Amino acid sequence: MHRSTTPPVVAVACLAALLAGGCATTNGGAPGADPGPPAAATPSTSFNGTDLAWVQLMIPMNERTLPLLELAVARGTDPDLRRLAGEIHAAHLAELTRLRHLRTLAGLDGTNPHEGHDMPGMVTAVQLDALRAATGAEFDRLFHDRLREHVDQSARVSRGEQESGADAATVALAGEMTRARTTYLTRLDQLTAP
Repeated sequence: MHRSTTPPVVAVACLAALLAGGCATTNGGAPGADPGPPAAATPSTSFNGTDLAWVQLMIPMNERTLPLLELAVARGTDPDLRRLAGEIHAAHLAELTRLRHLRTLAGLDGTNPHEGHDMPGMVTAVQLDALRAATGAEFDRLFHDRLREHVDQSARVSRGEQESGADAATVALAGEMTRARTTYLTRLDQLTAP
């Protein structure tokens, strides 16, 4: 299967663009109309802009993938794909706990600056609806494709955090998440997409 060769510097640029409001909106707003990150308490000085952007992006990316994973566990026909979905679901919940802790340490509030935005790697409502309507091998194929998109994109932005982040705990979590996603991609490649 095709593997991305996007260099970390490109991932960092993408992350910076997302923070600057370059996200596509789905609520009818103009792409540049994003007000940016919400006002919050003064962040710890160990966090730079890349750290803040990465945390604020990875939380909704993981949150929006949970329903996809839950559907696969409940309705997938390939037992290996169901098993992988269950493992990733548990891992994403654990990551969310750590990401939310970092968000608090950084002095950010719980507001999602990406609310209403569909960005690469984020599971959309339309994609979930298509998955809910699918059955059998078509369900497995759609799930496989959506999961691959999410895993690939979240690995890219996590490599960007590793390259340009400043907070040691945030960079370390990004490294763990990059390694986990590399493993997920390998396992997805070993599964035959229907």
